[in-house]
Amino acid sequence: MVDESHMRNPKLPYPGAFMGCGANQIHLMELPIMDPLEGRPEHGGRDRHVAVTVKSLDPLVESLDQHGVVYTMSQSGRRALFCRDIDQNAIEFVETP
Repeated sequence: MVDESHMRNPKLPYPGAFMGCGANQIHLMELPIMDPLEGRPEHGGRDRHVAVTVKSLDPLVESLDQHGVVYTMSQSGRRALFCRDIDQNAIEFVETP
């Protein structure tokens, strides 16, 4: 693992680190403990989540809109979005063409 925290937005309002694992990156966030189903932040980027890379967000956005799935765009300025699965787990999709 390699510390890649220099890639982390310094304006984020919570402590954390970015750790490189080969071609992947793990984002560690120090957030308050929340109830697993209630009281979760609306924006998944402020919640514990897994991140997945995709070539394009456009087909995903189209499908989410078509199925009425709520999502929020990344607040970091990156081309990424957050949504939740049926168990309310947050998932980040990051566009990496």
